[in-house]
Amino acid sequence: MQDAVLAMLAKEPAHGYHLRVRLRQSLGPLGESMNPGQIYVTLARLEKAGLVVCERAEGLPERPERKVYALTPAGQQRVAAWLAEVGWPKPDLAEFHLKLVAAAAARLADPVELVAAQRRELLRRLREAQRAALAEPAGSGAGLLLEGVVLRLQADLRWLAACERAWSEVDHEVEGG
Repeated sequence: MQDAVLAMLAKEPAHGYHLRVRLRQSLGPLGESMNPGQIYVTLARLEKAGLVVCERAEGLPERPERKVYALTPAGQQRVAAWLAEVGWPKPDLAEFHLKLVAAAAARLADPVELVAAQRRELLRRLREAQRAALAEPAGSGAGLLLEGVVLRLQADLRWLAACERAWSEVDHEVEGG
């Protein structure tokens, strides 16, 4: 969640409420279960870590001051590192989805290229798992575990293909619109 918040701040400084709304919209029904205070706890941790700074901004008469958060140079570096990650040992699909949304919104990276990098990593892991499964004797417990790994990787690859189709359509809409 911290990296997703940082990436959303890469587009522009924002206050906590606006970030919470963007996260909930990006996650759809999965965002409904998000604790409303979680964003403020996350922002406080990011500020303490030196990844964001907080400034007071004038607000509406009924809300005279609001805290607006912006990235520090260290926060910008962390966003760049997060976008470049291609690890997939235990995928967090919501986090990867937020990575694509934030990268596109702030024009930090091409979501289709991020998906392609993840696919390359999954294909590498799939080849390794398939080789290991073939080396196991028939009926071994390890063989069954490796079969599960192969099936999971294949499912993740199908999901990445769906992501690529969706983000490619978004790119075409932007180009054509």
